[in-house]
Amino acid sequence: MKIALIQQHATPDRAANRAHGMAAVEQAAAQGAQLACFAELAFEPFYPQRQAPADVAALAEEIPGETTAAFSELARKHSMVLVLNLFEHDGEQTYDTSPVIDADGTILGKTRMVHVPDYDCFHERGYYALGDQGAPVYDTAAGKVGVAICYDRHFPEYTRALALAGAEVIVIPQAGAVDEWPDGLYEAEMRVAAFQNGYFTALCNRVGKEELLDFSGESFICDPNGCVVARAGLGTDEVLIHDLDLQRARDSHARRLFLRDRRPQEYAALSR
Repeated sequence: MKIALIQQHATPDRAANRAHGMAAVEQAAAQGAQLACFAELAFEPFYPQRQAPADVAALAEEIPGETTAAFSELARKHSMVLVLNLFEHDGEQTYDTSPVIDADGTILGKTRMVHVPDYDCFHERGYYALGDQGAPVYDTAAGKVGVAICYDRHFPEYTRALALAGAEVIVIPQAGAVDEWPDGLYEAEMRVAAFQNGYFTALCNRVGKEELLDFSGESFICDPNGCVVARAGLGTDEVLIHDLDLQRARDSHARRLFLRDRRPQEYAALSR
């Protein structure tokens, strides 16, 4: 299965950002991609750089809505699975949400960020309610796909839940700044998650200098052995394309050994 990670800068103009993203999907389709993914809040400025305004819901959009309609049409046109990330408005709440669109244009469901951080330049609790959709895995035309939105990648319980639900590929929409964490630790985290859980991890990062943060890009993909197999550039707008052999997930150490030999009843006893 060929995957595309779409790494693009964002401006305050949602329509222009969306058009940029749609052009990138066309480029990915021309290169044979069957699954295309976007970074966190790909079509918006990264609002949580600042404390949330009183009318935060006015910044968000509904799912389904204008953005998902446009990308659903593209998914049908190219028989491609798309993983977006949007600032969602649902009733009285707003969420950091990734709708997953299948190759026939159907919205299979939406993953909402479960763990919401709050610290300097990432004032996300003022914008996002805690996700209430669990950790779904989507049986798409391209394979079994799970989503871990940015901060969720730090929680091994969450990444393991996706493995137990059968995920072959985990997409991580991220907003990571230049020098946010030293010594490649974010990368190491994704390598370990891939190895321990027996799937590919595909981290798609934001890129570009914004009001307070300079997002680094450097999106990357790890295989089920924990090796980085593809990487995008620092500070570049680009579409990173890579071929994934999903049989490698099914044949991984984790699928053959680690998941088989789990003893969750003993872990429960230790937590009491």
